[in-house]
Amino acid sequence: MTSSASSLPSMMTAIGLPVPGGPEALIPETRPVPQPKPGEVLVKVEAAGVNRPDVLQRKGLYPPPPGAPDIPGLEIAGIVVALGEGVQRYALGDHVCALVPGGGYAEYCTAHESNVLPVPTGFSFEEAAGIPETFFTVWTNVFERGALKAGETLLIHGGTSGIGTTAIMLAKEFGARVIVTVGSEDKRQAALALGADHAIVYRSEDFVEKTLAFTDQHGADVILDMVGGDYIGRNYRAAARDGRIVQIAFQAGSKAEADFSLLMMKRLVHTGSTLRPRSVAEKAVIAAALEAKVWPLFEKSRCKPQIFAVFPLKQASAAHHMMEEGSHIGKIILKP
Repeated sequence: MTSSASSLPSMMTAIGLPVPGGPEALIPETRPVPQPKPGEVLVKVEAAGVNRPDVLQRKGLYPPPPGAPDIPGLEIAGIVVALGEGVQRYALGDHVCALVPGGGYAEYCTAHESNVLPVPTGFSFEEAAGIPETFFTVWTNVFERGALKAGETLLIHGGTSGIGTTAIMLAKEFGARVIVTVGSEDKRQAALALGADHAIVYRSEDFVEKTLAFTDQHGADVILDMVGGDYIGRNYRAAARDGRIVQIAFQAGSKAEADFSLLMMKRLVHTGSTLRPRSVAEKAVIAAALEAKVWPLFEKSRCKPQIFAVFPLKQASAAHHMMEEGSHIGKIILKP
């Protein structure tokens, strides 16, 4: 291992999870600084993103994959301070962001170099930390599994979440029309300001009816759903013929009753995926696609993560309270 010129500490502050529970289960702890394995870099974390999978892990519903740290946190940005054997792309001092299988809620975190990308020009560490989990998720689900094309209509549930705001910006950059569902009038205005063509307040409006009306009864060509529950059957009704429905979470439950004849009659595809358990090699393919297709947009200041709040690392529990309360628009970030 090659380390930075100044010696690294042996211990660090990290957020532990001794037992599953509410936000208060997140406890600052002293842990050994991890050592990079072959092909990995050690990053001094300057910012880390907070995501729904972290909440599920905290509740005991989404355990880390084998070999991953038990510390929560799936996306980081910071400075490369040590190199594992065989690392070729990155050097000490490089400013990077990375998708990691865990360990992000800490002062130091390792990442495989193929899942690491340079911080875009002009981005703060907080903004860069809001890229990996959300942009990897949106790219692979909307553009690869959902095969969204220019001129098509994308319906996004949870339109002002970190995933939702990212999906709005990317879909518009690649020429699609965007409809979102949101929980309040304030969030409707925020989604429209980000570029959404139409925003539906789901508490007072029927998204099936509004989607069909907005598209002249054509329906949505692609639907990105993180809700599940009764949205599954309603998505089938809101979808266009040959529509693609991509499931990325089940906030309202993973079991539902639906009229599956619509799958046949409309020739629908209902697919889905998770990101965290994928192999380093699979994530590397997504990283390469993002660098080729999305990084040029960052460099031209065409889009960037929407940062709603930044909390000190030791206040991770407060960040989780905010995420579960649901008033945020965009990303919540931790800063060691």
